Amino acid sequence: MTTTTKATSYTEIRDAAPSRLTERPRAIRPARVALYSLLAVAALSALFPLLWMVSGSMQTLPELLKGDAILPEVPQWQNFATAWVKGNLAVYLTNSAMYTLCAVAGILLVSSLAGYALARIPFKGKSVFTALILAVMIIPAPAMFLAQYKVLLALDLANTRQGYIFILITTGIPISTLIMRSFFTSQPEDLEEAAALDGASAVRIFSSIMLPLAKPGIAAVAVIQAFAVWNEYLMALVIFNDNSLMPVQRGLTSFVSAETPQPQILLAATLISIVPVLVFYLFAQRQIVDGISAGAIK
Repeated sequence: MTTTTKATSYTEIRDAAPSRLTERPRAIRPARVALYSLLAVAALSALFPLLWMVSGSMQTLPELLKGDAILPEVPQWQNFATAWVKGNLAVYLTNSAMYTLCAVAGILLVSSLAGYALARIPFKGKSVFTALILAVMIIPAPAMFLAQYKVLLALDLANTRQGYIFILITTGIPISTLIMRSFFTSQPEDLEEAAALDGASAVRIFSSIMLPLAKPGIAAVAVIQAFAVWNEYLMALVIFNDNSLMPVQRGLTSFVSAETPQPQILLAATLISIVPVLVFYLFAQRQIVDGISAGAIK
C-alpha cells in the first residue's frame, strides 16, 4: 500500500511539472521597477566615492591630477607600501584599535547600567537627570575641550592613553544611555516581576533577562560609538603631545601638504584605514540582525 501511494505521488508530480513550466510569469509592476531603479541609483551614488578612492590610490600623481582616467593605466601598488611606511600606519592603526575596543567596552558597561536605572528604577529627580543628559548632548564637543583637558591635568592623565580613553567614554555615554533606556523601556515588566517572584536578585534579572533582550540596543550602541571613536581626531590633538599615541587619523595628515602634495598616497592611506571599519561593519551588521531576531523570539 505504501509503495503504491509513493508511486502515485511521484506520477502526479511528474505529470504536474510540465504544467508548472508553462505557467505565465508574473507581471512586472511599474512601481516596483521604479523603486528598484531608484535604489540602484542611490547605491551607485554611495559607492562612487569609494570606487574613485580605490582607483585614485593606484594611480600616479600626474594621472590623478589629470582626472580623465577611470582606471589606472598601470596599477601603482607601491603607493600602499609608501603610505604604510611613511604614514607610520602600523602604530596608528594599533592605537585606534585599542582606543576603540576600550572605549566601546566602557561605554556599553556604563550606558547599559544607567539606561536600565532610568527605565526601571524609580528615584527622585529622574526627569531632571534625563534632561541634564539631553543638555550635555546639545553642547558641541570642541566647547568642552578646555574643561576636559583641565580635568585630565588635575588627574595627571594628560598625554596618556588612559586619559584619552576616559574622555572617549564620557563623551559617548549620554547618547548611548538614552538609546539603552529606550530599549529597556520597551520590554514588558511582567518578565522582571516573574523573575523576582522566583527569587532572582536585581543583578540576576538585569544580567540574565534584560541584557539579552536589549541585544539590538547593545549592537546599535557598539556600532555608533565604534565609528565615532575611530574617526575622532580633534581631542587627540588637544591631549597628546607624543605622536606615537595618536590615532590613525594622524597618519593621514602626513600626506596633506601644500609644498609636496601626495593625494595618491593619501588615498592609499585612507583606503588602508577604512578596511578595519568595513570589516567591523560587516560583522556588526550580522550581529544587529541576530539580536533583533533573538529579541523577537524571546
